[in-house]
Amino acid sequence: MTTDNTVDPIDFTRNAPVTGSLDVRWNHGARSKTDGAEPLLQVHAYDEHTFVLRQSKTVNYEAPFIYLLFGNERALLLDTGATADPARFPLRATVDELVDAWLREHPRPGYELVVAHTHGHGDHVAADAQFADRPRTTVVARELEAVQEFFGFTSWPRETIDFDLGGRVLEVIGSPGHHRAAVTIHDPWTGVLLTGDTVYPGRLYAFDFAEFTATLERLVDFTQTRPVTHVLGCHIELTARPGVDFPLGARYQPDERELQMTVNQLIAVRDAAHAVADRPGVHTFDDFILFNGPCAGAQLRLTARGLVHKAHRALSGAFRR
Repeated sequence: MTTDNTVDPIDFTRNAPVTGSLDVRWNHGARSKTDGAEPLLQVHAYDEHTFVLRQSKTVNYEAPFIYLLFGNERALLLDTGATADPARFPLRATVDELVDAWLREHPRPGYELVVAHTHGHGDHVAADAQFADRPRTTVVARELEAVQEFFGFTSWPRETIDFDLGGRVLEVIGSPGHHRAAVTIHDPWTGVLLTGDTVYPGRLYAFDFAEFTATLERLVDFTQTRPVTHVLGCHIELTARPGVDFPLGARYQPDERELQMTVNQLIAVRDAAHAVADRPGVHTFDDFILFNGPCAGAQLRLTARGLVHKAHRALSGAFRR
């Protein structure tokens, strides 16, 4: 702080995008109960103002990624994971520790927290209630109307909205297709494009395929005029082998694909969506798997495969014990 009790602002525009680190081995579950526990919530610092968190697969197989971004006046927590119980998933406690540590390095009064979501599916909003009584905290509801009102959308989804964390101005893009209230967030400070469940290395469920392809067009167009360093979604469901996914419900993924994707891979998703637009069903590509429509038969096969995997793990675990 300066001597007149005003706060020295951090410049989130100079030299942006900054070089951050994704040199991290993400926790991916335990082979068995005898292998030892991994943290319920893994925390990785991309840089001193940006954190990537991952829920443990030992708590919930979805193992979603969660993002915490600090600005001069407020921080944004993007998603709250797949588990409500703070004893099993201490998200609030972890975020409070990160905020307290950040404020010790960058003290400023009245610091706020905004809790918002990439979209409203249950594995991204489950721990919202942990923040209900937190001081100076706004929790944005999952419904489309609440998202539009909070960010100020007037021509959803055909506009990009600035959301200012205090000198760190995020760009929020309406992204329906997987979920009607989905958003994508671009952070000019890091250059990262946060795509939720719209684009990630895994099974991309496009429940409204026309909206999904329109969203992909907007995202690709957006990246042509902005520096984008990484495309970061909220899950990893693919193995390191091209086009090979883990079983649905897998709680141990020892050979995961890396989280980060590129703009070229985003373009590939867009091109693939156009190529299969008139062909409902499941379409497998090297870096993602597209689900065009409900795909009930494929979902049943996924569920059955997951049950077989779970039974096999239980049996092999019994032998090891």
